[in-house]
Amino acid sequence: MKRRIPAAFAAAAATALVLASCASDSEPTDTDDAATAEAPTELVLGLVPSQDVDQLVLDAEELGALLEDELGIPVTAEVTTDYTALVTAMQVGQAQIGMFGPIALVQAADQAGAIPVLQSVRYGSSTYVTQWFTNDPDRFCLDEVVTDDEGYTFCNGTDSAESGPVGEDAVALVEQDELIAFVDEGSASGYYYPATQLGEAGLDPFALNGAFFAGGHPNAVLAVADGDATVGTSFNDARSEVVEERPTIGEDVTVFAWSTNIPNDGVAVSADLPEEWQDMITDAFLAIAETEEGLAVLDAVYNIDGLVPADLDALDAARQVEQNFGE
Repeated sequence: MKRRIPAAFAAAAATALVLASCASDSEPTDTDDAATAEAPTELVLGLVPSQDVDQLVLDAEELGALLEDELGIPVTAEVTTDYTALVTAMQVGQAQIGMFGPIALVQAADQAGAIPVLQSVRYGSSTYVTQWFTNDPDRFCLDEVVTDDEGYTFCNGTDSAESGPVGEDAVALVEQDELIAFVDEGSASGYYYPATQLGEAGLDPFALNGAFFAGGHPNAVLAVADGDATVGTSFNDARSEVVEERPTIGEDVTVFAWSTNIPNDGVAVSADLPEEWQDMITDAFLAIAETEEGLAVLDAVYNIDGLVPADLDALDAARQVEQNFGE
């Protein structure tokens, strides 16, 4: 897996080579920044809104406190405006730990030199899908609408599918001037993967006249429910995020298609940290995920049921999707 090396890292490597050429054969120079870096005295954990920001701030503070207990140094949780801001924070050293969606996880690795260490597990899986939903099932449902026991509506096989893609014929019905509620320009399930599907269906994803970013998965769902868009995208099933404030959301918004499988979001750590601390942070997250209290906090933050080592091959597949969009 090839990665672009940030300029600062390249400069450091060049300096190390010069020093190495001046060193004696009996005294080799250690050029590994992580091995020679000083131990941190405090850490910043960066997160991105995927729910009510005020609530996420409170939940993130609890997660920071659990990490602090495990690591023995202060851990401050900061909620950034979006994935791009968090990647930048990692790049300039304002955050040493980041919780990213899969595309942003790739960007953090490629642009900030961050190291993906863990991926989330939900419903026993480390992958998920984009769900396409609509307030116009007569148009986008090519078969009967199915309602599950909780009152959520589906069509085109999305009620019973175990993996994607599903309902691609219905995605092909989306028009160039369709009112589409995407999530965020850095979101895998909310933008990159569904925009890729539209490109495969023959539309220009960079010239969607009616598309807009709703600013969050729940916001995209509500935009369709409120009639501000005819279709929207999110992770599956983001309708549950708004069911308390909108009890009829399951029937107001019908899921009609899925994308291909997407690697789950995950955790990255700064390459500037000593290797020992990279491992300690990874182990701290895993230890938190093994406790009832820790799982409750992870669930509150990002609906996380567990954590597993990062699947670099799956993330490389996400990298290929990301590269479709250029800079």
